[in-house]
Amino acid sequence: MTLNTSRRGFLKGAAAATAVLLVGTRPDGAIAAANAENTALNPFVKINADGRVTAIIKHFEKGQGPATGLSTLIAEELGLSMDQIDYEFAPSNPQVYNNLLFGPFQGTGGSTAMANSFVQYRNAGAAAREMLIQAAAQEWGVASTDLSIENGVIQGAGKSASLGDFVAAAAQIEAPAEPRLKDPSEFRLIGNPDVRRLDSEIKGNGKAIYAMDLHLPNQMIAMIARSPQKGGTVTGFDDTGSKDVKGFIRAATLPTGAGVVVYAENTWAAMQARDALDVSWDLSAAETRSSDEIRDEILAALEAEPEYNVTKADQAATLSAIDDAATVVERTFYFPLLAHAPMEPLNCTIEATADGGIVLHDGSQMPTGPHMALAQIFQLPMEKIQINTLLAGGSFGRRATPDADYQVEAALAFALTDRSRPVKLVWSREDDLRSGYYRPAFGHKVRVGLDSDGHILGWDHRIAGQSIMKGTAFEAMMVHDGVDHSSVEGVSDTPYQIPGMFVGLTDTKKATSTLWWRSVGHTHTAYAMEVMMDLAAEAAGVDPVEYRLRHLTGGKDQERLAGVLKLAAEKASWGAAPDGRTQGIAVHKSFGSYAAEVVEISGNAEDGVKIEKVTCAVDCGLAVNPDVVKAQMEGGIGYGIGHVMRDQITLTGGEVDQYNFPDYEPLRIGDIGAIDVHVVPSAEAPTGVGEPGTPPSAPALANAVARASTDLILSDLPMTESNVSFV
Repeated sequence: MTLNTSRRGFLKGAAAATAVLLVGTRPDGAIAAANAENTALNPFVKINADGRVTAIIKHFEKGQGPATGLSTLIAEELGLSMDQIDYEFAPSNPQVYNNLLFGPFQGTGGSTAMANSFVQYRNAGAAAREMLIQAAAQEWGVASTDLSIENGVIQGAGKSASLGDFVAAAAQIEAPAEPRLKDPSEFRLIGNPDVRRLDSEIKGNGKAIYAMDLHLPNQMIAMIARSPQKGGTVTGFDDTGSKDVKGFIRAATLPTGAGVVVYAENTWAAMQARDALDVSWDLSAAETRSSDEIRDEILAALEAEPEYNVTKADQAATLSAIDDAATVVERTFYFPLLAHAPMEPLNCTIEATADGGIVLHDGSQMPTGPHMALAQIFQLPMEKIQINTLLAGGSFGRRATPDADYQVEAALAFALTDRSRPVKLVWSREDDLRSGYYRPAFGHKVRVGLDSDGHILGWDHRIAGQSIMKGTAFEAMMVHDGVDHSSVEGVSDTPYQIPGMFVGLTDTKKATSTLWWRSVGHTHTAYAMEVMMDLAAEAAGVDPVEYRLRHLTGGKDQERLAGVLKLAAEKASWGAAPDGRTQGIAVHKSFGSYAAEVVEISGNAEDGVKIEKVTCAVDCGLAVNPDVVKAQMEGGIGYGIGHVMRDQITLTGGEVDQYNFPDYEPLRIGDIGAIDVHVVPSAEAPTGVGEPGTPPSAPALANAVARASTDLILSDLPMTESNVSFV
């Protein structure tokens, strides 16, 4: 997603407090200096009297790197080294810290952190630089053009001083409306592959504070007994057995009726007391279908007339072209429910303040949602609710539910007490796998007609599945003419130049709570597109890389996608794999970025597959932190491959069958031999990197396995469903 917002639209205000310079936002959008009483303007840059700079990070850190990336932008423009800047997370304030792609909403998602903040944070750093230099120039009686800031020192005209020496004076200066941004030729940090993450040390030495690490004095632990089937409600409970558990405090039905909350002195006691509950449920409105029924409904929808003509194409003409084609390639794909399964289970802590307010301590991915929910639950104005954002051990979308599910649970649990003790809500791994939110199940049916030379004449693509966005606060933004774009993204907007392409969509009944999963709709659309491109190439008798390149002509979009395709093929020595090895390739655009991957395997489906190497090329515009980009691509590749190998969420009578990592197995370190990432040098605006590594990984693996095996097309996932074994 490339932002075209003007520089002035990014410029934000400044506030000063005695010897503290704060550069941030003002309601009118301009940069300006203010006096002491205006220090609550929630800035992006804070400079203390000792000259220490702190970047205020508006994007949540769950391992993807914005704390480092946004700090890099400020350090670059301000003239600092990376060891001269700290960071802290911004408070919840959507008027100041909104995600520029989400409207008046503060949140992290869609791989947007760097894309929407690149100019914003550079402007904040540049404004601080110019204000400090002007203050020094006035004090020294020299021209500001004679001064610069290098490694945190104001210098020039034979003089030098620490930033702290001029913080107070700079705070009284009107901030520049258009601070000069450094030319890329001046960059020392942006694009530097040697810049390392700011949070690596604390994560390595155990000093990092994740939400789960927070332990407030006198806190209670709350755990919830939830319905075994989605939609069930409590009709009653017996806590006689719970009272025998040491540390048990009490149990109560949530006001929503969605569960019974157990309070205890520690987590173990809460678990044991919850297990000892005897809860009665009303399941009359609960989910009762099993996975086979859900699958059958989705596949049946693929055979019926689509509910929506997504591309507004002439369906009859497409079908006629395919029917008259020399060769027709047809496959039906099924994608099961998937869990997010982050390493850190869900949790958050709520406490009351002395002035009657509420503080939520949370690894909060989208703080605006829980902020509004808590204000409603406690009947307090927004300013009386504080959100203290902490690190989170992964998310992959799970901490960004539209209904703020776990934060609401914590708030309701706290509201049922006298509020004299903090309440920490803890989900177990089993809770999240069995009662959480899932990547929805989807089906694709694709028919491609080829002429005698292998050229595509028509492409009929039917998609059926469970909408993520409908019925949520994001419906107005993501659903148009009835079509949830997240259901079809990656197909309806493919960069491939495909003649006669029809895309149809049918919504099916949701089996359980659906939610975006790392790379959202691209998780299944890329797979269907890229497996079909391989099948079409095979039918045409053309090399898969060459076949894709034939359909990537016409504009910059196609040029950039072709660029990563050729680079990945080159770096992987496409077509020249060592003896005993087979390669598969896939390429996909998502979140404004272009990624191609070659998966090299040994073995085959019959004898066992070993993933020897994955070669990735990514074009994400200007790579602010190349080391972070590579790490995110590696993580995305592992996430996509790990799930497609053997993972699925299944239901029996509406109840989730899987419960923990033994039967929902994450990627293991030995599953992939090596990952080699190549970042395309670019002067384009930065685009996403947290998710684009995931979509091509699974189809690249599938294409490799299919080429190595006999009569095998991996259209039902996970691959173990097609009797593929991995060694």
